[in-house]
Amino acid sequence: MKISVPYAKTYLEGEIPAANFNGIFAAEHLQAEANMTQDELVRFSLENPVASPRLSDLVKDKKNMVIISSDHTRPVPSKTIMPLILKAARHDSPDIDITILIATGFHRATTREELIDKFGEDIVDNENIIVHDSQDASSLVQLATLPSGGELWLNRLAVETDMLVAEGFIEPHFFAGFSGGRKSVLPGVAGAQTVLANHCAEFINSEFARTGVLENNPLHRDMLFAAQQAKLAFIVNVVIDENKDIVKAFAGDREQAHKTACDFLEQLVKIEVPASDIIITSNGGYPLDQNIYQAVKGMTAAEAAIKDGGVIIMVSACNDGHGGQSFFDNMAQAGCPAQILAETAQVPRHKTVPDQWEFQILARILKRCKVILVTDMCDPEMIKAMHMEHAFSINEAIETAFKIKGKNAKIAVIPDGVAVIVKK
Repeated sequence: MKISVPYAKTYLEGEIPAANFNGIFAAEHLQAEANMTQDELVRFSLENPVASPRLSDLVKDKKNMVIISSDHTRPVPSKTIMPLILKAARHDSPDIDITILIATGFHRATTREELIDKFGEDIVDNENIIVHDSQDASSLVQLATLPSGGELWLNRLAVETDMLVAEGFIEPHFFAGFSGGRKSVLPGVAGAQTVLANHCAEFINSEFARTGVLENNPLHRDMLFAAQQAKLAFIVNVVIDENKDIVKAFAGDREQAHKTACDFLEQLVKIEVPASDIIITSNGGYPLDQNIYQAVKGMTAAEAAIKDGGVIIMVSACNDGHGGQSFFDNMAQAGCPAQILAETAQVPRHKTVPDQWEFQILARILKRCKVILVTDMCDPEMIKAMHMEHAFSINEAIETAFKIKGKNAKIAVIPDGVAVIVKK
């Protein structure tokens, strides 16, 4: 059985013996065909917002507006969305002062080249774009105390604007339930200490902090509160297919439009995967597979269906390395995954360290099974130092997995692990 898995901006191919093949499992929306063009879908959402006046009406009499936009790690089709948001905002308010605020959260700064790739040169050259820095105290203001007890610090631009808008996309998220909506504010434009408090070990350990779960999710609760405090007035969120093209757009109220989008997506992305000895998956290629940090997300889809002691084959370019120094250091310095879990369990909310959530989840996965990371763009020694194995190709990884699980091991393929919710 020949398989093809997203990798960077292309695909990697492999072969699975028919006797070992458990199937390929993907979300319906990845093959969805929209009945309108991408522009038409976004324009329709702007003209028919959920539980909200139109954006062009909301901005009337406003002197300035901030639009929060996702950073370089998210495949948001901003070249399509942002011009339409700008046009709608300026329709009846041509002189409104607009700032685009890049929601880096706890990530590194987005480069000019990445901004051009995201928006195109016209917007980068002609619009006021500010890249959020969660570590820059001078750019932050404190608003309130989160339900979790952490201090809510947000980017001053987002707080002091007359009108706060956010663009983004909706996908399953491995501990926030779904991306989009309120996530543009927290962690998007929040201060470092706020992100750390929200991503604490206690919350990550919660049975409700899982893919596709919003109800009773403690991280989601904090995020909603942050968006309310920031007065996020309007969102434009889209659902995309495997080519990163828009198949559905939702605009309007920060909570109701987001909930409507999540409900729509949930019906398409829930899949059943038979318990398997080996599962091959990916992060859907670029831009989500740029580093090991992001690759953990795709692994969680395989985690939901892997047998204890099984092998996850994670196809991810990781051309940007580990993606977080604290993430790498804590993984590399630990004697074993169980040690990481034991130590993070003792860390109180206000003592969360950078990247703790990521190495906590990776350790949770590695305690149950082995991970083979497939890439020819990342240092194999770095991967091995983080308690994983390395392979240059899918076929090489399969051979290694057979040595671990035996020649009769059953293999399932989830081509895009971040695009699905695996039923348990």
